[in-house]
Amino acid sequence: MKRDRTPLFIALVFLFVISFGFLLPQWAMFIVTIAIARGLVALGLMLLLRAGLVSFGQALYYCLGAYAAGALGRFFGLSDIYVQMLAGGALAAGFAFVLGFLLARYRGIFFGLLSLALSMILYGLLVKNEALGSTDGFNILPSALFGTRPEASWVRYAVMASAAVVALLAALLVHRYLNTPLGRLAPAIKDNEIRVEYMGASARRAVHVKYVIAAALAGIGGALAATTVGHIDPEMAYWTTSGEFIFIAILAGTRNVLAPFAGALLYGVIHTTAYDLSPNTWQMSLGISLLLLIVFLPEGLWSLFSRLRWR
Repeated sequence: MKRDRTPLFIALVFLFVISFGFLLPQWAMFIVTIAIARGLVALGLMLLLRAGLVSFGQALYYCLGAYAAGALGRFFGLSDIYVQMLAGGALAAGFAFVLGFLLARYRGIFFGLLSLALSMILYGLLVKNEALGSTDGFNILPSALFGTRPEASWVRYAVMASAAVVALLAALLVHRYLNTPLGRLAPAIKDNEIRVEYMGASARRAVHVKYVIAAALAGIGGALAATTVGHIDPEMAYWTTSGEFIFIAILAGTRNVLAPFAGALLYGVIHTTAYDLSPNTWQMSLGISLLLLIVFLPEGLWSLFSRLRWR
């Protein structure tokens, strides 16, 4: 029986980021940290995509995580990055657990549009809420680590290293979940849900669990993005933000738990480069990239590794 080396590979990748990340310039640390935040959201989307579900509303939980992190600093004076990510993930998971009883009943375009509607409801509420800054949002406190605030020159690295640690744990846990009976139900639900029910498994329960996990990951990613950027606003819940996450998930593919992070990093590089070279038409570069991917790599970026291994 072939030994699963994925956990070792995951650990080596993130340990490399932690060990040598301090050598990167500040702007590169920022890009990597935001890529990890987006990768966490895409990791949750990967779980849903494996079951044939496309969520157009993951920005709902991304924004909830961000505002949870911001509220801790604004109202309670807490700015520890791990506390913020824990609060963001817990709040998002709590909302998803309640909403999941409704969403787990739907499939296909109905699931996608209902998730989008819920996200836009949150956007509308935040825009009208003056206590949370309305359309302008508000700044959040500088990041702290275990109660202490690193020196200004080391803050960016401390946030990136903390993000890498959390992403490492998330990737390992999701990989472990995918190898459980409940995790292995995803392809079966996608192919034939009726047969899953005949086997005695509950497809609705499986979808509910995946939805909650995906929301928790999105909440953690939102809290991380908020503390990295230092500012939050209702745009984080807008439909275009959900579109970015779907773009990353399609770009990455669903074959490996590292794929969402690789896709998010590539997305960040393309976005930054395109915006720097052509600020008014950077969306076109992203569109062309997606078209090329669909034509030449329909199974996502990670399929390249599978092809090389086969050869």
